[in-house]
Amino acid sequence: MELLEAIRLRKTTNTPFRPDPISDEHKRLLIEAAARAPSHFNSQPWRFILIEDQTRIRAMAHIAEDSMRRLMDDGSFVSRYRRYFRFNPKETAKTGSGIFIDNIPMLLRPLVQLVFSDRVGMFLSKLGASKLLGNDQRKIIEHAPMLLAITLDKQEYRPGELSGLYASITLGAVIQTFWLVTTALGMGMQFISTPLEVPENRARVEQLLRIPSGYELVAIFRMGYKDAIVQRNTIDWTSSQRKPFTELVHYNEWGTGVPHSLASARSILWEHSRAGNPAETAPADGDRRVEHPAGASS
Repeated sequence: MELLEAIRLRKTTNTPFRPDPISDEHKRLLIEAAARAPSHFNSQPWRFILIEDQTRIRAMAHIAEDSMRRLMDDGSFVSRYRRYFRFNPKETAKTGSGIFIDNIPMLLRPLVQLVFSDRVGMFLSKLGASKLLGNDQRKIIEHAPMLLAITLDKQEYRPGELSGLYASITLGAVIQTFWLVTTALGMGMQFISTPLEVPENRARVEQLLRIPSGYELVAIFRMGYKDAIVQRNTIDWTSSQRKPFTELVHYNEWGTGVPHSLASARSILWEHSRAGNPAETAPADGDRRVEHPAGASS
């Protein structure tokens, strides 16, 4: 797969993977490709943990389930991420960002905006939304062929200092490399954030993976080969929409739009996309296209 095609096709995989184990060649390729990411003074502050032990994966799945339930029941998940939720195609198209919650049980559908509002509290438990989300988290993680944890050397990763900023920049380059390589290999990946958002569960994960005190656990992903025929999660969303080129870029100074010649230049990224695939159709400026793939993407 060519680079531009991998960029076009890159998506987060919210749905289950095939049960096939990831080949050793592909695992090595993932790490060696990520190691090519730039880092400040070639410091290479990252270390990776490939997790295929089923006992540890199941333990991580239950920690993630518990984390999601807690975050939903106490309202912290909603209060933290409410501004990213979209509830209909019109709202999604207008913003060109966030996640469009388009797959939800009939019981919750009439109340979706209330469920994902600041007035959440015990209402979520009564409706079973936190239980559904927690169960989905557990199931997709415990059946993943592999989890990948990323750590950063605390000598480099110092939040609030320049070295911390530079370590965060290289972390982004590493993660994007993983995403593009998995795409090229017919694999998928998903960020598993909830266990790291509950302090005691974060500590449980660090202990489970035996991470030394000199390294900071910064991200966990699940990985596997994509399944062409798979059911979506009970509560699911899509997020393929992107803001138009002219909204994303300023020219020479903040607030000055790009020249007409630049705004109307051909899109090299999208002009060779495969015909008939709406997920690869370039959105025109002013048209925030909303896609509805089989699984959510971001």
